[in-house]
Amino acid sequence: MKLLSSKIKDKVLESMMKIIDRERANIIKENQKDLEAFNRDDQALYDRLVVNEAKVDGMIQAIKEVKEQEDPVGKEISDITLDSGLKITNRTAPFGTIMIIYESRPDVTIEAAVLAFKANNKILLKGGKEAINSNLILEKCWHEALEENDLSKDWIKLLHLKREETQEFLRNPTEKLDLIVPRGSERLIKFVKDHATCAVLISGRGNNFLYVAEDADWEKTVKVIVNAKTDKISGCNALDKVLIDKNIPNYETKLKELQEVMKKVNVDILVDNKVGKTLSNEDKIPNEDIWYEEFLALKILLAEVDGLDQAIEMINKYSGGHSASILTEDKEKAAKFMEQIDSAAVYHNASTRFTDGGQMGVGAELAISTDKLHHRGPLGLKQLVTNKYYVFGDGHIRE
Repeated sequence: MKLLSSKIKDKVLESMMKIIDRERANIIKENQKDLEAFNRDDQALYDRLVVNEAKVDGMIQAIKEVKEQEDPVGKEISDITLDSGLKITNRTAPFGTIMIIYESRPDVTIEAAVLAFKANNKILLKGGKEAINSNLILEKCWHEALEENDLSKDWIKLLHLKREETQEFLRNPTEKLDLIVPRGSERLIKFVKDHATCAVLISGRGNNFLYVAEDADWEKTVKVIVNAKTDKISGCNALDKVLIDKNIPNYETKLKELQEVMKKVNVDILVDNKVGKTLSNEDKIPNEDIWYEEFLALKILLAEVDGLDQAIEMINKYSGGHSASILTEDKEKAAKFMEQIDSAAVYHNASTRFTDGGQMGVGAELAISTDKLHHRGPLGLKQLVTNKYYVFGDGHIRE
């Protein structure tokens, strides 16, 4: 696709905000069809599927935020002139075509596409069948906004492919694909990685950990754990595992207090054998696999550790590399934890729920990347470009 001016792209986004606002009742109506057909056994997936007035407002706000950001394309990264007189400039450039594969969340059809489009990429959207009605009307809104500004509908397309057809498309794409971003379960991510033939940027699972050091402020600790676990159970930044230092003062009393607080907010508790000696009425960990699991539910695992080093070792072994937090009043201890934990975001005395583009000052995000190439953490507008070298000579040849 050709390079578009910032003015044209922003006009499309302006049109899109007006169209979504005008169509909000119809968008919610189409979403209701998806909700009625959905099996509510998976509460986290159901929560992600819901589109209400607040979600529509969120879509419009996401577009507004992206529109107000500076165009990331064509920005100078470096500019040097060699002794030979050769001038070399490195600038940001679009990826080309980005395919986004996602489950349940219709708002991705807006928030992911608006970022990729502003970065001058063509977008192929592959939503889940559970959100088909919601996605179809949102695609229609996109196409109206594009055509209103004399642009082809091909800039943003919803792919109508079954699982087997998607698999074949990934293996043998019928058009050029430059990047694939899967958003969803580990099963979806594995499916894409197994079949794709181009670059895949992993938006990984959560399975986030929090370590309570022996000197942690207990009032802060309880407050942070409750927020990180219950604020949004469907979020990939939700808390799943809490490692409690066995050397904290009044260890057993505090364990029982945490148990009582968790019960009040309807969180089910799993315990390891050591915590189980104090919280004997809670279910024990059935097997090691549970340590690797992202719960996406009102469920938390409480375990005992003996010191910072053991906590770091366990988190690096089991976590999804997304977010991890330490509760401590010791800045040196916090620094060691934050330097040695291998996660996209590390926290000191704060909830993991802040791993979010809007909360971290990035703005609207395409995903939270747990990859180390090409970018790690929230994928905002500035991260949705690659780079290109412009080399200027005057008959230069290499000898």
